Amino acid sequence: MSALPTLLVVDDEVRGLEALQRILEDDFNVITATNVKQAETILEREWIQLLLCDQRMPETTGVQFLTRVRKLWPDVVRMILSGYTDAEDIIQGINEAGIYQYITKPWHPDSLLLTLKNAAHLFNLQRENELLNIELKRTPEALEQRISSKRERLRKQYQCEDGIVRAPGSPMERVCAKVQRVAPYDVTVLLSGESGTGKELCARALHYNSLRWDKPFVVENCAALPDELLESELFGYKRGAFTGAVEDRAGLFERADGGTIFLDEIGEVSAAFQVKLLRVLQEGEIRPLGCAQRRKVDVRVIAATNRELEAEVRAGRFRQDLYYRISSFTIGLPPLRERASDIPLLANTILRETAKQFGKAARKFTDEALACMQAYHWPGNVRELQNQIKHMLVMGDGEVLGAELLAARIVMAVPGGEESESESLSDFDGSLKQRIETIEARILREVLIRHRWNKSRAARELGLSRVGLRSKLERYALERVDRL
Repeated sequence: MSALPTLLVVDDEVRGLEALQRILEDDFNVITATNVKQAETILEREWIQLLLCDQRMPETTGVQFLTRVRKLWPDVVRMILSGYTDAEDIIQGINEAGIYQYITKPWHPDSLLLTLKNAAHLFNLQRENELLNIELKRTPEALEQRISSKRERLRKQYQCEDGIVRAPGSPMERVCAKVQRVAPYDVTVLLSGESGTGKELCARALHYNSLRWDKPFVVENCAALPDELLESELFGYKRGAFTGAVEDRAGLFERADGGTIFLDEIGEVSAAFQVKLLRVLQEGEIRPLGCAQRRKVDVRVIAATNRELEAEVRAGRFRQDLYYRISSFTIGLPPLRERASDIPLLANTILRETAKQFGKAARKFTDEALACMQAYHWPGNVRELQNQIKHMLVMGDGEVLGAELLAARIVMAVPGGEESESESLSDFDGSLKQRIETIEARILREVLIRHRWNKSRAARELGLSRVGLRSKLERYALERVDRL
């Protein structure tokens, strides 16, 4: 078993340190410090991989301390923990301290744990990168051939399979056919569809099936940043352009030169920023912040949105000229509720990948679990399905995951129906007796599934005798889908 990554937590609040240590000690070797001087002493004598620091401390700020850490211990992955979300603090933290993540309070334990695990993975990647750089100097030709081979395998994955999981006859077949058709042509593409339908996956398929496949593919979520940060992220900046700009930085358009940039949630950008983006798309030029000269870039743009952009144009919230510029070719992605035939294949694919990641033995679902998944309408689409499978893996044991591990809203769903939590009595048809029976049948089914069809336990929860429960099961023809 490999050693746990070492995490140094710096906070002047002792209770906060104790809470963090309790939550993280199973996954990290946690070392705590209540002040900067103590933290620096620890950094001098211990091999620290991750550093989580509070922003507001009596003697200094977290950004100032991490700026010093960056100079003296540059390999440490640095993170800020703060109850304040001041944009200037975030910019300063990114530019001066080179922080990996700005975590806001109150933090959720699962989210914090995932962030720190990703940071530990980043540290390992940095170490591997250093070793690769050394190897590159020693055997450049062999390493170049290895990288080309990996890139070619990645291209073949998207070229042959699109990387998009689907069943025969799926509505996604039409989407994939459009992707294959437009990918070789150097035109902008607009991907539309609800959140979580796989727009980024389609963008990658477009890139790896294009003539730019061996050049960079970069992604930016336009809804995640305010205008000033988005502009510096996309177009770059010169040293001194603003407070905290201590060095020149290339923007994503420049880094993607020759390749593809994917602008996710483009419908969320402000009217002011739409003007700046339009000029870049029209002229093929960028101007970094603080720079008088424009720079030519050769980038293919793929944009995505979960909004109806035509309606946004009519409402005056999205520029018509920008809309026509990004929608040379439009591909609409269907929601998961319209792809019920894909759900078993998707669920099992996600299960294999996530089980390997979690170190779990699970390898399949019961037929009953898959039937419940296909009946549910998945408002969060594939992303919601992924999260539900993660929950099942965490809560379940063994090789087979049953329907009792699913959320109640999924178990109580009926094919083609809407989310049970949003239903009202008026949504049911028929007489009063028929409506009551419909509700009763759903409740019976949910309780039985949760108790793995143990009739004694189900009857006890519902306040029924076993004979009474059996009578209701016969009346509503309720039976277990499978007995795996």
